[in-house]
Amino acid sequence: MRLLPQLIENNRKWAASMVEKQPDFFERLAEKQTPELLWIGCADSRVPANQIVGMMPGEVFVHRNIANVVVHTDFNCLSVLEFAVAVLKVKHIIVCGHYGCGGVKAASENHHLGLIDNWLRHIRDVRQKHEAVLREVTDEKDRFDRLCELNVVEQAHNVCHTTVVQEAWANGQSLAVHGWIYRIQDGLLRDLSVTISGPGEIAEAYRVATGLHVRA
Repeated sequence: MRLLPQLIENNRKWAASMVEKQPDFFERLAEKQTPELLWIGCADSRVPANQIVGMMPGEVFVHRNIANVVVHTDFNCLSVLEFAVAVLKVKHIIVCGHYGCGGVKAASENHHLGLIDNWLRHIRDVRQKHEAVLREVTDEKDRFDRLCELNVVEQAHNVCHTTVVQEAWANGQSLAVHGWIYRIQDGLLRDLSVTISGPGEIAEAYRVATGLHVRA
């Protein structure tokens, strides 16, 4: 219980430090948010979106869940996506996973964990889809890393096929979808060569990132 009063005190110190650096910071922040980025990431506490890209409050719109999954039945994620694209007019959507992801690991080991098994089913589908590619990776850790990467690629691919993004592109809106992955051990991001700015680029980007051929 001692932690909670400390958090309040930490907040006061942080707010004071921000005002010291920029006296009108909170006044400007309260007016409106104008982020150019939507970050779809893992809920892991070690992967905070703003901090690892060096951006301030108000500069990144964020959605996080277990293993950065994007599925067409998740209305929470789709609602965030629609608000970011249709209202905030973000220019970039970044799907960012991380190596050592607990959700991906649990999905790869087929353990029965309870309710979360229904969520992890989506990642198990990714593993099954890319079984041939993963089988070629003999080292267990490297195979796990590759599955983390493939999960990001698949989720970015899913973002591209949402009605929200498809409609934005059809209306000529400038919007790009990216797939990145973060390594906690060194704090560095890696671009997985998934950058898609229109429907015609989906298949080629997916082929390069996974080695598979799909229709756009």
